[in-house]
Amino acid sequence: MAIEAYQLGNHVTLKQLSNAISQGLSPLVEVQSMDGIYTVRIHDGDSNTQLCDDQGRTLTFHGTGKIRDLLGSIGLTHGVLTWSDQCGDEMIGVSGHAPNQDEMLAHGTRIAFT
Repeated sequence: MAIEAYQLGNHVTLKQLSNAISQGLSPLVEVQSMDGIYTVRIHDGDSNTQLCDDQGRTLTFHGTGKIRDLLGSIGLTHGVLTWSDQCGDEMIGVSGHAPNQDEMLAHGTRIAFT
């Protein structure tokens, strides 16, 4: 299945992502942590795409090593690690709000895939 660069849809396989990169896609890669489970989101302009398997199920990981190996193998060099499960600490009275996508990317940690 050929995909056009910059038109990834809601889900993309590693192979489709690799093809899009070879056609000129230069995405912002987000590795999102949710209580120790990681997912990969691909951002390009206003699009937000989940990395999935061949059946369309979102890929989940129990660490960042496999993510580094997979994304590095297709030429991606870095991304942003974000945490969607941290917005305050009610145990000590620190209130918070759930961060939006832009806030998570702005305050994430840069990580390398090579």
